[in-house]
Amino acid sequence: MSNSIGLSAGRPSEQKKSAALKAMAEESRPKVRVNFELDEDAHLKLKVYAAKSRRSIANILRELIEKHIPNSG
Repeated sequence: MSNSIGLSAGRPSEQKKSAALKAMAEESRPKVRVNFELDEDAHLKLKVYAAKSRRSIANILRELIEKHIPNSG
């Protein structure tokens, strides 16, 4: 029987686990912690945006850095 509506058998948690393991393997470079101040309105705006997009603030900031700041070299 063909699967014409795009459903697949298997555990969804296995896909998440696989994605998490792949991400961990790609993150082999050392990390540093960044700490800075925002005014309350900017923090709330960022926090609401993160919640609505179901991502962490850290992931959003990493994506913005990758997208908008060119690599040096």
